[in-house]
Amino acid sequence: MRVIFNFDILSHTNDVNPHFFIMAAEVLEMSGNGELEQTSAMDVTEDPPPPPPEISEENGGAAVVPEAPADPDSLSEAPAADNAERAGLPSDFECLWTAANNNPQDFTSWTDLLQYCEQEGNFTASRRALEAFLARYPLCYGYWKKYADLERRAGDNSKAEEVCIRGLKAISLSVDLWIHYINLLLGTLDMNLSDSPERIRSVFEDAVVAAGLDFHSDRLWDLYVEWEKEQGNMKKAAAVLDRVLKVPTQLYNTHYDKFKENLNNNPPKEVLSSEEYEELRALCRQSQKAERAEQAQEVEEERPPGEEEPTTPEGTDSEELMQKIREQALLHRDKVYQDNEAEVRKRWHFEEAIKRPYFHVKPLDRLQLQAWHSYLDWEIAELNGDHKDPAAQSDPNQEGTEESEVTPQHHEASTGDSVARDDCRVRILFERCLIACALYEEVWTRYIQYLEPQSVDVKRAVYKRACEIHLHNKPNIHMQWATFEERHGNFTEARRVLEALEKNVPGLVVVRIRRAALERRAGQLDQSEALLTEAVAASKEKPTLHAFYSIKLARLLLKVGSNPSRARSVLQEALEISPDNDKLHLNLLELEASGDPRASAEAVQECVTRALAAPLTSHAKLLLSQRGLQFAEEYSGSIKSVLSVYEEHQKLLNEIGKTKREAENGDEDPQKLSKNEDSSTVAAAEEVPPTMPQVPITNPPPSVIGTDTSAQAGYGAYSSWYQQPQYGSYGGYGYQNTWNYNQAYYPPC
Repeated sequence: MRVIFNFDILSHTNDVNPHFFIMAAEVLEMSGNGELEQTSAMDVTEDPPPPPPEISEENGGAAVVPEAPADPDSLSEAPAADNAERAGLPSDFECLWTAANNNPQDFTSWTDLLQYCEQEGNFTASRRALEAFLARYPLCYGYWKKYADLERRAGDNSKAEEVCIRGLKAISLSVDLWIHYINLLLGTLDMNLSDSPERIRSVFEDAVVAAGLDFHSDRLWDLYVEWEKEQGNMKKAAAVLDRVLKVPTQLYNTHYDKFKENLNNNPPKEVLSSEEYEELRALCRQSQKAERAEQAQEVEEERPPGEEEPTTPEGTDSEELMQKIREQALLHRDKVYQDNEAEVRKRWHFEEAIKRPYFHVKPLDRLQLQAWHSYLDWEIAELNGDHKDPAAQSDPNQEGTEESEVTPQHHEASTGDSVARDDCRVRILFERCLIACALYEEVWTRYIQYLEPQSVDVKRAVYKRACEIHLHNKPNIHMQWATFEERHGNFTEARRVLEALEKNVPGLVVVRIRRAALERRAGQLDQSEALLTEAVAASKEKPTLHAFYSIKLARLLLKVGSNPSRARSVLQEALEISPDNDKLHLNLLELEASGDPRASAEAVQECVTRALAAPLTSHAKLLLSQRGLQFAEEYSGSIKSVLSVYEEHQKLLNEIGKTKREAENGDEDPQKLSKNEDSSTVAAAEEVPPTMPQVPITNPPPSVIGTDTSAQAGYGAYSSWYQQPQYGSYGGYGYQNTWNYNQAYYPPC
């Protein structure tokens, strides 16, 4: 559904029926918003009024896919005015302007700036501040109204209309902004021109299409009906009432009362459409004739001879017939009213649970978020035919309370078009939710998931609103948008989205990795390499981050670029900066071991030797030594080289065991040492399972009768030890699942 604005700029006069302005003012007075008076206060609020400086958005949002306002950064970072303009600005404007732009997320700084401009009454300062503020917070409908009034007071009615249209594109669910725009047109258009009433009617139609399904849209419908009556179009006024009778709204019963009042106080021919009137007239006449025929038979014998039956003059309808037509017209609408009342009852407790339907930067409490999600769950289930009694669902704000008098009972789903029930209603509710929850990624993500069957352009527009207006610094929704664009083959837009995110939130590792992966998938290997190379160069002051990027770059060069020499250089340079990083040593060892075994044997042992000399933990050294021993066992062409590696590994085991014993036996007092040994022996006996006696890994396996003990103490001992469970017990770097240390390594934040 899309609202098409076709608002031509016409000549502007004040020749408008004054009686309608009185009516419009009375309608607005119900909500506590006095229009069209030129108020000077900047704090325009609505029921329920939040504490200052909150801006109430009781009815707001975008029922259609709006065009995003101008980029807030481009407005907030716009160059300062020229010297002549600066000279006309208030004294403290630049100070407040700088404070707001240096911290654009600080809502209070913006309200301070706007209030100061209003107090000073400076047109240039107010326009500049409002432009920047509304670009960043377009859901604050009250400031759109103030901006339009500012332009109108300056004598530029066309500019005031332009401001209203911009505001309605950003928040087309705002009933108050629609009414403000309509009143602006009524105050500026020459109603004596033939096309002026049609233009007003066109705007009313745009308004009810965009916001007419909102639960709180009664004032807009009432204003439309009263305006049609002022124009003398009772049939069109009745047609509008017929439409709203099918829409569940808060004041649904008043619309039916108005329809009955119009029908009873006017001839049915002037209220009902020509087709309906003729159909009901023919039906009632036929029924009336049948009744009169029965009555004629009863009184025929009592009529004096020669007296004829009284007849109605030709071409006229009796009052009795008119009353029957009214009854028949209301009989059909009674069914519509009852169905609509059932829909209102179903939604009533959901609506009452929502306490803050307007936008504000303050976080919503958990119960309010739960209330919105519960409402959405029910509305989607209603659309899908999974009808559930809302009375069975607990009120998010009042758990354990008794059932309300307005708790909806189970009603069968009405068929046909008696009550508006389609995809538009769900989308209207999502848009309402996005007013109060505009700063929550989860709600935008849920809306996009709901729109999955829709066109690509519809979902792209929602992503654009979320990322470019409300969620500048939220990485998840931006990366989802980039993935969406890439999935549909739009690499250029995906690239732009990630670049904008990295500009807004610099330093996010995951964004740089996503950018590099995007370029690789797009076939731009050079660009992917350049992004990682730039990250490596920029992170030299942060060793952990530098090592992370170096590993990523080395893998890209090795696995995708098939350039092991450059990958080796990257890792070696990183080791010069971070010699204590075990991940770098392990990845370099992986690189060397992945080559030709005959040519890389020496390089593998060099990696192991370098790692053993580095300031690594004992556990890391043991892992690297094990990997070197495994490589020698599997690929070495000489038994001497295998034994040499094995001896070095045994030395490391002895050193680690000695260090561990010294740490455990730091107290050399004989009595304490004896007690500690006794207690440790008992504890060990209790802890070790009887089926798996612990064999120290530093001791060779027991001798076997009939075997060569010298061989047993050497390479044979290694073979037996190699089969023991200790080797596989050294974590995820064991033989069964080697090299998973680099599967998900991210530096600490």
